[in-house]
Amino acid sequence: MTAASQRVASRFRVQWATRTSRLATGLGVVLFAGLATLPAWGEGGTLRLLIEFFGLLAMAQMWNLLAGYGGLVSIGQQAFVGIGAYGLFIFTDLTSLPVLPAIACMAAGSVVIAIFTSLFAFRLRGGYFAIGTWVIAEVFRIVASNVRELGAGTGVSIASLVRMDATERLELTYWLALGVGFGSIVLVTLIMRSRLGLGLAAIHDSEVAAAGLGVNVLQTKRIVYVIASVGCAIAGSVLYLQLLRIQPVAAFSVDWTVKMIFIVVIGGLGRIEGPIIGAIVFIAMRELLADYGSAYLVALGLVMIVIVVLAPRGLWGLLTSRWSIALFAIRRRLVER
Repeated sequence: MTAASQRVASRFRVQWATRTSRLATGLGVVLFAGLATLPAWGEGGTLRLLIEFFGLLAMAQMWNLLAGYGGLVSIGQQAFVGIGAYGLFIFTDLTSLPVLPAIACMAAGSVVIAIFTSLFAFRLRGGYFAIGTWVIAEVFRIVASNVRELGAGTGVSIASLVRMDATERLELTYWLALGVGFGSIVLVTLIMRSRLGLGLAAIHDSEVAAAGLGVNVLQTKRIVYVIASVGCAIAGSVLYLQLLRIQPVAAFSVDWTVKMIFIVVIGGLGRIEGPIIGAIVFIAMRELLADYGSAYLVALGLVMIVIVVLAPRGLWGLLTSRWSIALFAIRRRLVER
């Protein structure tokens, strides 16, 4: 480094956090602590609603990591929601493990499955990749529908959890969902601040340029695919702690991925804030329009069309186009010392 370069370098430093991101982190910690106490004073209906909210938030964060940051548009992430559900059943009912070790074992198993499926999925690119992931999900559904030990087409109930005290199970599920929801945000933030995140950002801009800079494009995408898949599996297992009844048509339904896509597109693709806003909008609309039957689905479709046309970067993108706001410190900034 020349003397001139050293003088310039000494004048500047790389900064991650901003005043806004520090404030958001503090508020997030306070919010997490407050929500953790909710079982002590909240109603059961509120807990169940938040369980679903945090589960969908985690799934949407994983899909956003995969598609928004990695450029891998998948319409088959429901495969891992189903794997999470059936994995919970296998490790709690068939091997008699407690809930937490069962989820840990399921997560480890889903890593192996994700790596295996990636060997096939990553032979495809673009739209073929999206279709391929859906086909993989359908294969898992067909397999589950034909395995007698898994209840075959009629499905199965998680008997060990049915026998648990209802209040105890609800509280446990809520705390797990709370951890999964906030944990997904922390995980994506850490990934985007890491070497993996830098490679992912480079790939998103240009795969050719990223490869020229020494980024292993295939390996980076595969790692992100595995992380997103395992995250969906964990979220799925937590949601089925509450649902208890697993049916292959529902567990492997493409509706799971449709919800992820809706939440991310509404909130903002490629931004951590996007799935948070999208999940709030989705749950709020569903609760407000639940009594109107099919009108709820029509309203969701209309909102989706309006957002795509008028705000293609989502609600958060629309907000940041007017005000420079970043709630999460994932971008490096060069500031004067």
